[in-house]
Amino acid sequence: MASRGWAEIVVKFLTMHQHVVDELGRRIVAGAWKPGDPLPVEDALAAETGVSRGVLREAVKALVAKGMLHVRPRTGTRVLPPEHWNHLDRDVLRWKQAEDSAALLRDTGELRRIVEPAAARLAAYRAGPDDLRALYDSLAAMEAAASKPGRRGYVEADIAFHRALLDAGGNRLLGSLGRAVDIALEHSFLVSTRTPGAVDASLPGHRAIVQAVEARDGAAAAAAVLAIIEAAEQEIAQSPADAD
Repeated sequence: MASRGWAEIVVKFLTMHQHVVDELGRRIVAGAWKPGDPLPVEDALAAETGVSRGVLREAVKALVAKGMLHVRPRTGTRVLPPEHWNHLDRDVLRWKQAEDSAALLRDTGELRRIVEPAAARLAAYRAGPDDLRALYDSLAAMEAAASKPGRRGYVEADIAFHRALLDAGGNRLLGSLGRAVDIALEHSFLVSTRTPGAVDASLPGHRAIVQAVEARDGAAAAAAVLAIIEAAEQEIAQSPADAD
């Protein structure tokens, strides 16, 4: 019973901690406090957010780790400008999506243009049997989801495909990047696939990527990825509504 009570306390603390991190992070991204502004004094902010000073301090530490706040003994806790933020952090991506969806879509598209064609070329040179199997498995999952009512599971399979492509190059930094931007890719794919016909149109392009990687044709793999990215940008521009 004692261990259960302790576990409940820990879960409650973590829940409250994440709540405060979310609340403060969203406010910073929304511009409630400008770069250089100090946060309200600890007692006032703890009372406003309904948590203890201990919970608030841990939340501030989390935001410091994300590059959003800076703590100094004499000047207090101040907001850092966006160029200091870790924009690959999953929380930061969520807050940016909620605050400025269009900007996140633009940044994601630009990042994909820079990274994915080069990653596909690298995959064509380095992919092993397990990498090809992962690509074909995720492609099969995309095709299966495309035939389901509501395309259920399609976006998840699409994300898995692009993550597998980055992994297939054998560069661990690229693989980590793919996992870091899952939220940004999900947001982009949710918007692009709302355009009528987008899902069916994208499947041949994804198959072309796998076939080019399997054929060790780096130029064809890069071109196939770029074609998918360009099509997604057009679909996003024509999408009937932003993703929630």
